[in-house]
Amino acid sequence: MTKARRVGKVSSQGKWICDGEPKNNDQSYVGTGSHAPQENYGPDCSVCGLPREAMQKKTVMSGKGVKIPRFSLPILVAIALLVLLGGGVSWYLATRENQTQNQTQPVTDNGTPTPTSPSPQNSTALLSDTASPSNASLISQGEKILLDTTSAKQAGAAAFAQQDWDQAIAQYQQATTSDPNDPESKLYFNNAKARQIGNPLTIAVVVPITPSENEAKEVLRGVASAQAEFNASPTPANRLLEVIIVNDDGMGKTVSLAEDLIKFPPVLGVIGHGVDAGTRQAIAQYEKAGLAVLSPVSTNVTSDATGQSILKTISLTQQDQELLATYLQQVGETLANYAAQQSSPASVVVFYNSDSPYSQALNAQFTAALSQGKGKVVKTVDITANPSFDPAGEIQSATQAGATMAFLALSKNKVDTAIALAQANAAQAENPLGLIGGDELYNPTILIEGGDAIAGMVLAVPWSWQPNNAFAQEAAQIWRGRISWRTTTAYDATDALATALSQNPSRTGVYQQLNQGIPISGTAQDFNLFNQIPLVKAVPGSAGPTGSRYQFDPVQ
Repeated sequence: MTKARRVGKVSSQGKWICDGEPKNNDQSYVGTGSHAPQENYGPDCSVCGLPREAMQKKTVMSGKGVKIPRFSLPILVAIALLVLLGGGVSWYLATRENQTQNQTQPVTDNGTPTPTSPSPQNSTALLSDTASPSNASLISQGEKILLDTTSAKQAGAAAFAQQDWDQAIAQYQQATTSDPNDPESKLYFNNAKARQIGNPLTIAVVVPITPSENEAKEVLRGVASAQAEFNASPTPANRLLEVIIVNDDGMGKTVSLAEDLIKFPPVLGVIGHGVDAGTRQAIAQYEKAGLAVLSPVSTNVTSDATGQSILKTISLTQQDQELLATYLQQVGETLANYAAQQSSPASVVVFYNSDSPYSQALNAQFTAALSQGKGKVVKTVDITANPSFDPAGEIQSATQAGATMAFLALSKNKVDTAIALAQANAAQAENPLGLIGGDELYNPTILIEGGDAIAGMVLAVPWSWQPNNAFAQEAAQIWRGRISWRTTTAYDATDALATALSQNPSRTGVYQQLNQGIPISGTAQDFNLFNQIPLVKAVPGSAGPTGSRYQFDPVQ
């Protein structure tokens, strides 16, 4: 991207305590209610968003001026990252049994975890050389290919492994020219340049390549864009950014991968990870080691007095789960309102899968919202209840029950069932049902394999492409196609982490910077998900994935 890299400022006012109750009787301060006392080091409370001065017993105002509060902006990179990692909002409902592991970790005098001090290591070493044997094949800095391969990429990997930086740069540059849409080649190209100069600033991005390759690519495009921008104007010490790609293959290796990253001294920060119980264990390990991680369960975005967005890390014990419950509620209400606009009162059949907490919650929130005078659910179908689930028979039964719309409240691993239902619906000779769904159906597969059957499908998503969005336009030129929120939020997270690195290139420094907050200009967080949820519709067009004649456009 072309914008200048930002260097944010952090608070130097020291520790302060917030309990959610303003102490100065100033009615302009509005929090989320009382909560357990929380230590803070930045300008705003990480739990309720109240500013530091709200805890002061007296507020001095001159003339007729009124002190302007700093409101918490509940646009969580957590929400966007959890979607970009392919998990929908299901992490909110995931097992919390490991959430308290970090409560006994050592802390410093200012209340932050005690960072570990790994022994020095050769800067030319590769993480895959020191990782556990079962994880080595899942990790690359450029020495192996984890995504689609070509002869140029293989040649680049061979040269990288031999530390032939000129050849690695040339081969990876050829690969990026041949396939501009491939983020892996661009990351390794910049990694090779960083290693050629020496002493790179190293971070890692953990993505689900094996279970969700398309989603992983969208994340990596955002990371690659931020890396390229950072390296175009390096630090005064001429240190370039290097990105390690880690494939969390969904085989229960999340914690061991985190341990490998912690034990590798060059890694100064981590982006990503998934949304399950294993992630919580991994986050607890990162916190204990003092290694900053921007993940679905450790990151949020607030705003300061001027409206500047601030990205901050939060510990597992500081999570405000109610924010995500509110997101689910807003999704349900948005889709219920849309259904009522199409047919008042709305008559809807809901398809969900009971093996997914996300799907169950989405079903419950939509049903509750629709019952508030907007319409009714005429039938609810658990697609996992019958091993011989019959999409055509269920669509016919729902139509006979009076349904005019179908809500596909399905998780991402049920995209094939969503397509089958859409095809069965389109095959009806008369009056096919209108189709609506949640963010986990925002998937290239549904556009490619759904064909004409998904025409007109409407989804509620955290962020939608807009034709007048400068970042989206520029990114579309770079990546030869539209980007999603997965790319925009990955860009924001990488940009924030790189900013922290430029200020204090050490694990301790990065951890403290992100704990206090890093200003970001932002790309996706301008959407207030708790006031509105963007809707997109599948329409004919050439901006969709290769092999599809459809694309998702904003519902105006």
